[in-house]
Amino acid sequence: MATTALHTLSGATMGTTWSVKLIAAVSALPALERGIQARLDQVVAQMSTWERGSDISRYNRAGAGSRHTLPAEFAEVLDAALTLAADSDGAYDPTIGPLVDLWGFGPAGACAQTPTADALADARARVGWRRLGYDAATRALTQPGGACLDLSSIAKGYGVDRVADWLLAQGVEHCLVEVGGELRGHGRRPDGSAWRVAVERPGSDGDAATAVIALDGDAIATSGDYRRYFDADGRRYAHTLDPRSGAPIDGELASVTVLHAQCMQADGLATALSVLGAREGLAYANRRGLAALFVVREGEGFVARGTPAFVARQRAA
Repeated sequence: MATTALHTLSGATMGTTWSVKLIAAVSALPALERGIQARLDQVVAQMSTWERGSDISRYNRAGAGSRHTLPAEFAEVLDAALTLAADSDGAYDPTIGPLVDLWGFGPAGACAQTPTADALADARARVGWRRLGYDAATRALTQPGGACLDLSSIAKGYGVDRVADWLLAQGVEHCLVEVGGELRGHGRRPDGSAWRVAVERPGSDGDAATAVIALDGDAIATSGDYRRYFDADGRRYAHTLDPRSGAPIDGELASVTVLHAQCMQADGLATALSVLGAREGLAYANRRGLAALFVVREGEGFVARGTPAFVARQRAA
């Protein structure tokens, strides 16, 4: 009986929380909890810009021309980030760190006013994924000078994948892994029903859903402008930044949700589509057959627009 019980484990990571619902024996829970936390701690140790001793922070502080051999996990995430940067023509850019700090959304601390034109120009001069010298075969990354990597928009999803893959390797076939709102599910609940997750409706305080999706072998991630922002001069500035302009994205698009086999990919794609915007982002998603849901502001309300792949999954739930 114990082997079919549903349990919930939880903890803290990446400035947020994690939780895992899983079917396992009670006796296995302590080791599973330690293993989950260890994998998330590894992501933080390698890719957190908030940890001064992390691999990414050491790279960001390094001098021009220095060469760094990345840990395998870091390299896997950077490979995915650079691939997405190229495919989105820079709408996604892992070197966005200087802009994140400038707008008050990074380790440098919050700000209550918009940056000056000179400060913005200086930060933009340091941003550009093509500046990076990276050899994927040897995992060697060169610091061109002033480059500041920020993988926050993809590393959280990678953490979900690391945990889910590890649990499956331990023989845990039924689990729902969540880190800061990004999820991946496998198998079923004890009663045989699917892991169903709700896509939050912006402005609803979590009480209403725009869509409900069943997860079994795939992941879901959402990028929205209604959680992290600051107000200045009568305008809201969201934490999602357009690396091409150096400024926060406009307010038309409230959120983008992406379904994908990998949470890392769903996480990064949700950000890229947010930057591309309601029209260009939807066209991009349709061309690539992505399951994506765009929630757009219209007047005083919101309108949801899903790609055919997303609508099909929504009906299946």
